[in-house]
Amino acid sequence: MSERTISLRESTLRYSCTVSSDICVIDGRNDLADELRVALEIGPKGKKVVAWVPDWPGLSRGAKTADLAVERLITYGPRYAPVAALAGMDDAFPTEVVPNVVDEYTGTGSTDFWGISFGFSEIDLAPMSDAELERELTLLQAAWAYFDRVRNQVSDELRKGPRGGGRDREEVVRHVIGAEYDMCWKVGIPAMPADAWRDDANLRAHRDEYVAAIRQYHLCSQLLRDDLGLSPSPDTDALYLKIIG
Repeated sequence: MSERTISLRESTLRYSCTVSSDICVIDGRNDLADELRVALEIGPKGKKVVAWVPDWPGLSRGAKTADLAVERLITYGPRYAPVAALAGMDDAFPTEVVPNVVDEYTGTGSTDFWGISFGFSEIDLAPMSDAELERELTLLQAAWAYFDRVRNQVSDELRKGPRGGGRDREEVVRHVIGAEYDMCWKVGIPAMPADAWRDDANLRAHRDEYVAAIRQYHLCSQLLRDDLGLSPSPDTDALYLKIIG
């Protein structure tokens, strides 16, 4: 892969962000602004490659080759910047950096089919400190807050593609929030009725339960590791990584 310096803030995108009072802001690592660590998930048949950034959960793009995946990741960076700003981490978000591929691993059949990450790397499976967990939870909550801001600002009907493809706002929201509903029962969280997300208080309570479940997993895994020298089962690990991914 060719080496080049990139800017994740170059964009015509305009945004205005303030830190929500219910988002816990954790100081970002200072060195994050100087490095863009990239992991590559390669489909087992080599049809798709996904480039994603371990230090910025959700910053991920796929393509047919590693070079194209990294290129798309770069162009997607400015779209992630509002999330970093909402989390109070805009100073730690990388600007002029050279992508550094730190891991390559084989994904699943779904990686080849969808072009998004479905596998788990060694980075995913490594133990996480309390501070690292809170940083990722802060970014997760910031992503939720930014999504809510956008869905409350856009029109009900969205512009379709040249052949009529695409979804309107309600369908997009149901799809995104519905993906979280699919895992509720697995972590003991009651699924909300289909349209309960329309009530801000219901949606906030639902997300608070998700965050609490992630913290509980983190605590239990620490106890297993420190007291018994054990790790959670692979199924439990996989579920946890899907929730925070």
